[in-house]
Amino acid sequence: MEDYKKKLGSLADRIRKESPQTPIQQVLPVKALPLSADQVEVRFNNWIPKELKKKIKAYGVQHDLSQKAITIQALRDFLEQNGQ
Repeated sequence: MEDYKKKLGSLADRIRKESPQTPIQQVLPVKALPLSADQVEVRFNNWIPKELKKKIKAYGVQHDLSQKAITIQALRDFLEQNGQ
């Protein structure tokens, strides 16, 4: 137990005395590109049946699509079919 305490004590001294050997990464904000009026996104939140959600998720996995992409395409198709 004494050996452990000595090692622990010497570790704390080394941490205080030695400067870090690894460089610190500088983080810069990403500059966003300006969006056109049709690219600006807004929140769209609604409730759907659980089974429909499962089908959307499964379709997305099979076709490598996000649920967002599937929803957007479905809404666009619906509006096209209804003359909008």
